[in-house]
Amino acid sequence: MNQKGFTLIELMIVVAIIGILAAVAIPQYQNYVARAQVSEALVLMSGAKTGVAEYAMVTGDFPANNKDAGLEEKDDITGSYVASVEVGAGGVITATFDGTVDSGGGNSHTKISGKTLTLTPVDTGGSITWACTGEQDIKAYLPSSCDAV
Repeated sequence: MNQKGFTLIELMIVVAIIGILAAVAIPQYQNYVARAQVSEALVLMSGAKTGVAEYAMVTGDFPANNKDAGLEEKDDITGSYVASVEVGAGGVITATFDGTVDSGGGNSHTKISGKTLTLTPVDTGGSITWACTGEQDIKAYLPSSCDAV
């Protein structure tokens, strides 16, 4: 008797392997999604960095708001995952992630939803460097180069 096909044991082993791969891949993919969304905030904040730097060059001080930095209102600087980008006292730029949790509709990942990312300007005598910080929950998703932004 010559049988063709897979035995039940072989099928169970294949299903177990697929389950193990999925258990590893899904959390990594979720981290990747959160990192990509944090990167969007940094891209949106880069325009504000230019405005803050120009204001500092002209006046010798940092702007206190979006208008002083020559930017749109905070709620007008948005992205798919970022609700607002605001320049505050001392030229500090804060991006706030959308507070709506992602349900396939393009809102922020659950791990960064409603959180903030901050760029703080530091005058180093003729040039400006930026200190990048985020709330404790999103520090794991900041790019490794964030301190050198």
